[in-house]
Amino acid sequence: MPNDLLIEQIVRAAILEDIGRGADITTDSILSEQIVARGSIIARQRGVVAGQRAARLTFALLDPRVGYEILADDGAEIDARAPIARLSGPARTILTGERTALNFLSHLSGVATATRLLVERIGSHRARLVCTRKTTPGLRTLERSAVVVGGGSLHRYGLDDAVLIKDNHIMLAGGVGAAIAAVREKIGHTTTVEVEVDTLEQLREAIELPIDALLLDNMPVEMLRQAVAIVAGRVLTEASGAVTPENVASIAATGVDLISSGWITHSAPALDLGLDIEATSEKRRA
Repeated sequence: MPNDLLIEQIVRAAILEDIGRGADITTDSILSEQIVARGSIIARQRGVVAGQRAARLTFALLDPRVGYEILADDGAEIDARAPIARLSGPARTILTGERTALNFLSHLSGVATATRLLVERIGSHRARLVCTRKTTPGLRTLERSAVVVGGGSLHRYGLDDAVLIKDNHIMLAGGVGAAIAAVREKIGHTTTVEVEVDTLEQLREAIELPIDALLLDNMPVEMLRQAVAIVAGRVLTEASGAVTPENVASIAATGVDLISSGWITHSAPALDLGLDIEATSEKRRA
């Protein structure tokens, strides 16, 4: 899981995007600096919590005097109307950071909730659900963390940490064999090589070459079952393409090792959360 130093640049950029040249002109016009407030972040629907560290860091960067008490840790399943965090401190800061913090929490909790749904539907099958590079620009680190707390697993982080030879690579290289030979000449022995195939003919060719995994792209369920039988455990098999809550169980039942889903990061519905202010008071002047 990423530490606060890794996510601070993401949170800082989100705050700066919202406050522009440094002021919340609505809040600062209405409230004096002396007003303090207490409030809670409340779930409006059932789901899985994620993004607490990003939310807490939002307020800490704006004003370390804001207290942020986590009531539901990342990964916790919560019901509608459940409080997930309690805030206290300068009212101006709480209102200024509200939307940025809720954006992180709502989106990342949505990712975790969608992930948990697919993992539960995979059930006792051997397949692990993994994320993809279909992430929101700038939020990949946080979205991957949300996948993990939702019960999913991780694919490669980016283009630099594993080889995934896709259809366009194969076409431009002149074939599966040529593409694999080219990467094997240049990469180190610790780098894994995965090849995307969409026909059984391509699979039979690729399985005889020095690879570590096969991405079975958009194959119907029956073809996936045949592919798994042909591979017979020699390399990892990954099913990918149009994975939904409705079909993920049938895909898992084919015996694939991995199921990759872009939906859990690029299309997961945000979890509905809100900040309810519970009390305000004015600090005594010295």
